[in-house]
Amino acid sequence: MTAQNSATRLSPIAVRGRAGSRGSSGTALAALGVVAFSLTFPATAWGLESFGPWSLVSLRSVLAALIAGGCLLAGRVPLPGREHWAGLAVVAGGVVVGFPLLTTLALRTSTTSHAAVVVGLLPLTTAALAALRTGVRPPRRFWAAAVAGAAVVLGFTLAQSGGAVSAGDGFLFAALLVCAAGYTEGGRLARHLPGWQVIGWALVLCLPLSAAGSALGLAYEPVHPTGHGLAGLVWAAAGSTFLGLYVWYRGMAEIGPARASQLQLAQPLLTLVWSVALLGERLSPAAPLAACAVLVCIAVTQRVK
Repeated sequence: MTAQNSATRLSPIAVRGRAGSRGSSGTALAALGVVAFSLTFPATAWGLESFGPWSLVSLRSVLAALIAGGCLLAGRVPLPGREHWAGLAVVAGGVVVGFPLLTTLALRTSTTSHAAVVVGLLPLTTAALAALRTGVRPPRRFWAAAVAGAAVVLGFTLAQSGGAVSAGDGFLFAALLVCAAGYTEGGRLARHLPGWQVIGWALVLCLPLSAAGSALGLAYEPVHPTGHGLAGLVWAAAGSTFLGLYVWYRGMAEIGPARASQLQLAQPLLTLVWSVALLGERLSPAAPLAACAVLVCIAVTQRVK
């Protein structure tokens, strides 16, 4: 009898340990995805030195699809079930085509610091869409921290850009909506399929369109190959589009779209750091204060159960 009682008492402890470990790994994976995403705008700015916007986005998608397709073939991964294809189409339209194209068009006239506004608002938009899509309702403390973090990031990035409204703002806010939809649907699918398969099949689904876009773009847009331009293209394809989305969706499947999305509050600040290091943009002295405020908001959202 004593042995049975001891086993009963130990079992919940083991379960909690596994859940805590899973949550920690999910947070780490989602954070790695944020680091990869934070390099997207600087890489895109580099890519635009060599390619036109349509060529850059199409080639980025083609290269990422070839990497993903090779991994799917090597792993002999079967086709997803018919019930998953509609969700994969949303992921493809949002994060493979919509967000890269709209932000690339915006970066023709906007600086990377101004474009970071859309990333600052993305976590809140993703959490809201996830709540509507999944029916999960985070508590008020979660929403208060999320809104506060978004406000800090928005205020900081607007101050960095002088508070001016650029011609690319329409592209940026459209990108915000389609990307949040893609993240939300991808997070839902990642509960049924491995995260790398979610983004892999979404990329493969877009390959015919991307290949056609590449052919048209290269035919009508001038190409001036440079080291920066090629490096930007390669990172945008392999780093941001494939690796970044792979670890992001895997982490989001473990900790949930709402909590994972709040880690992206740090992404605009990381992007600004990369902008200074890679593009030579000047960083405001207010950056450390904004970074601390954002980290506090992230800590609050991650502690909400």
